[in-house]
Amino acid sequence: MITILQFIAVISGTLFTGAAIYINLVEHPARMGCGTKIAAMVWAPSYKRATVMQASLAIVSFLVGSSTWLLGGGISWLVGATLIGSVVPFTFIVIMPINHKLLEPGRDLSSDQTRVLLEQWGRLHAVRSALSLTASVVYIVQLLNG
Repeated sequence: MITILQFIAVISGTLFTGAAIYINLVEHPARMGCGTKIAAMVWAPSYKRATVMQASLAIVSFLVGSSTWLLGGGISWLVGATLIGSVVPFTFIVIMPINHKLLEPGRDLSSDQTRVLLEQWGRLHAVRSALSLTASVVYIVQLLNG
């Protein structure tokens, strides 16, 4: 049972990490290179699609990593679970206000303010990438030492 939980924690955590890093290294820079208006127009549907996938992966990884710890898997599983789980409140508290500003009806999508918000969003999303990468490393090291 614990082996299955460890596998699910690692898979969901690393899938989240891969998606987050892809967004930071590929998708967001590409859209920002298209001009502010196009970047904002493309950001909105991308954000909506990624939200469901990334939130689900983070929550599953957190719950399963925590369960692994509860079943005797060791404190490192709780550390990894806490790291990946922290992206959820970080998103709600820190990133969500920017999301709401970017999605405001009537926003001038080509404005300097929109560009600043998109750039800020990219930097903050990098925090999610770093947290999830650290969680994935903790999980994988624990799995290999397990």
